[in-house]
Amino acid sequence: MRAARLIKMVLLLQSRPSMTAAELASELEVSERTVTRDAQALSEAGVPVYADRGRTGGYRLIGGYRTRLTGLGRSEAEALFLSGVPGALREMGLEDAASAARLKVSAALMPSVRDASRTAAQRFHLDAPNWFKEPKTPELLPAVADAVWDDRRIVARYRRGEGEQQRDVARELEPYGLVLKAGVWYLCARVAGQGEEGADRGHGGHGGHGGHRHHGDHGGHRDHGGARVYRIDRFTAVEPGEERFERDEEFDLPAFWDERAEQFARSILRDEVVVRVSPGGVRRLPYAVDPQSAREALEAAGDLDGDGWVTLTLPVESEEVAHTQLASLGPEVEVLAPESLRARFASDAIRLAGLYGVYGS
Repeated sequence: MRAARLIKMVLLLQSRPSMTAAELASELEVSERTVTRDAQALSEAGVPVYADRGRTGGYRLIGGYRTRLTGLGRSEAEALFLSGVPGALREMGLEDAASAARLKVSAALMPSVRDASRTAAQRFHLDAPNWFKEPKTPELLPAVADAVWDDRRIVARYRRGEGEQQRDVARELEPYGLVLKAGVWYLCARVAGQGEEGADRGHGGHGGHGGHRHHGDHGGHRDHGGARVYRIDRFTAVEPGEERFERDEEFDLPAFWDERAEQFARSILRDEVVVRVSPGGVRRLPYAVDPQSAREALEAAGDLDGDGWVTLTLPVESEEVAHTQLASLGPEVEVLAPESLRARFASDAIRLAGLYGVYGS
């Protein structure tokens, strides 16, 4: 433990002109007294650590000293490419590896560009979760992430189905990749021993649009060899197997995810509603419902009526979901069909009028 800390201290000093005892203590997560002892130990071992005294003093390396302890390990190199998503790294248990990798790279850089990581971090940040939604890290995510990095099969148990039909299912999986979508973690995997024709159908699935329900995945696709999508927060147990699997190097995780996401969005839009939308509602419609469906419905719509409104047929997940989504448009939309949905909005209008009364002429 101390040896690793001493190496990190040398790398920190190599990557910066100087550091105060407080700064080193913070980076190394020790006391300033421990920093003093470590600096003394390094000096006695022949590392030229020099201590500047006084209020503005600190520690620095002298004589152009350069350590050769900057070679990246495999886990550090892999984690480095994910360093733009610190929250995801932390949830997968890779934060320490990424920190070590960044430090080694910084120590190996020319002095003029050593602050590149700091200046980039000051200017760009990826915040993956949705607004107004507290993301929960799946307890089993680190175990799944380890298997993904190691190309190791896992035996996973997960909840399948909803309500009274929910049951526990076990599968031996070949975990190909992880996806973080709007604060929710998914695993893209193949069922061990099953080719693209016989792949298992229906797993943990994506979350439905609007969060009303969860769905199974969409079945296999020949181009991706029967890969499936699982919500990791539905896993109840994960056991790493003894076997590693042979990864298909042609498997394209971003392309697979984009295709599945599009298929999923299409698959859940099983119902239709007919609505009349104002010009303002037209601008807001893609933010209330599936954007692609909104665009296609608007392209297929007829001419504007005398009030400048347009009537269109809109695919939706269900009447319940449509009610929630279209309610966000307020008076900029009128539901024409089905009659049951129109009645819901009429009831809403009556209740609102009762709450607010009648204003204006």
